[in-house]
Amino acid sequence: MSTGLSGVRARISGWVIAVCVAAMLVVTALSGDHPTPSDLDVLGYALMLTSGLALVAAHRAPVPVLAVTGMCALGYQAIGFGVPAVAYLFAVYAAVRAGHRLVTVVASVALLAALPVAAMISPADGSASDAFAQARGALELAWLIAAGAAGEALRQAERRADEAERTREETARLRAIEERLHIARELHDSLTHQISIIKVQAGVAVHLARKRGEEVPEALLAIQEAGREATRELRSTLETLRDDARTPSYGLDHVQDLVERVRGIGLKTTLTIEGHRHALPTAVDQTAYRVVQESLTNTARHAAAATATIRIDYRPDTLAVRVDDDGKATPGTAPVPGIGLLGMRERVTALGGRLRAEPRSEGGFRVEAEFPVGGPS
Repeated sequence: MSTGLSGVRARISGWVIAVCVAAMLVVTALSGDHPTPSDLDVLGYALMLTSGLALVAAHRAPVPVLAVTGMCALGYQAIGFGVPAVAYLFAVYAAVRAGHRLVTVVASVALLAALPVAAMISPADGSASDAFAQARGALELAWLIAAGAAGEALRQAERRADEAERTREETARLRAIEERLHIARELHDSLTHQISIIKVQAGVAVHLARKRGEEVPEALLAIQEAGREATRELRSTLETLRDDARTPSYGLDHVQDLVERVRGIGLKTTLTIEGHRHALPTAVDQTAYRVVQESLTNTARHAAAATATIRIDYRPDTLAVRVDDDGKATPGTAPVPGIGLLGMRERVTALGGRLRAEPRSEGGFRVEAEFPVGGPS
């Protein structure tokens, strides 16, 4: 909102300056000594108006405006109007402020050299010295230097302000990263401790069962393996947070391992892969795995399902992932968006894909995600 208002103010001030300069040039020409009225006077006034009004575009196109105001100044000087090139001074200020210093210097030197020639060919009577005096009056070197210096001073001030803003943004970004790492370490330490206890207890139970010659329950083995996997994922996640460029550890290549673990807790799960399998962008590969993982986690925790099916379809320019279960969800009931579902939707949408999560018409729940992948590598 503030940016829009500042833009409107800048346009209004540009028009005000342009109109005032154009009016000043015309009034100066009307009140000063100039040649006997002729047909060229209309052209001279038109050039002065053009020179002033061209300043409207000085902010957007400083170099073209510099050229236009300089040519107009030469034109009305050649016609015989000894009016100062005020518009050109404003154009010099705008061009230097925009960083076009070399172009401005070259253009100004050329104009200083051409003005005496324009004054000598004007219809006004006078000697060569008069022509040089008229040219010097039209564009004083001191005013020219002052306009350039003002533009350069403001350019440097704006550059320093931009650098200060970037520094503040970088500092805020670094603080956010440090806070994220701090939270990650805290979560890692806390969760690793609790999961380690689960692993130890499960390991002791497995050891005692085998020592007594009893058959180890599949659920107990699944708990032991899940504890190991959770520890590995926590460590991998923390390392990824420490280095954002690190290649993610889990992708669709690990879905089969995920299926085996889910089967170990009693959820009958099938995996179907269709299409020609090809390399995927790393972010898509990791996010697709997380969609499958989160869907199966929700199924195991909340759905009271007996079976789950996973379908991964490699299409020419799209990756489609679908997870269905036969749980207790009923058609027509809107799902309650928990943290896991919201997180999945955010990650899929960030990659340009779409995610649907809703009860199936035949009962149970379906999570379906599609990712644009741009075709096989």
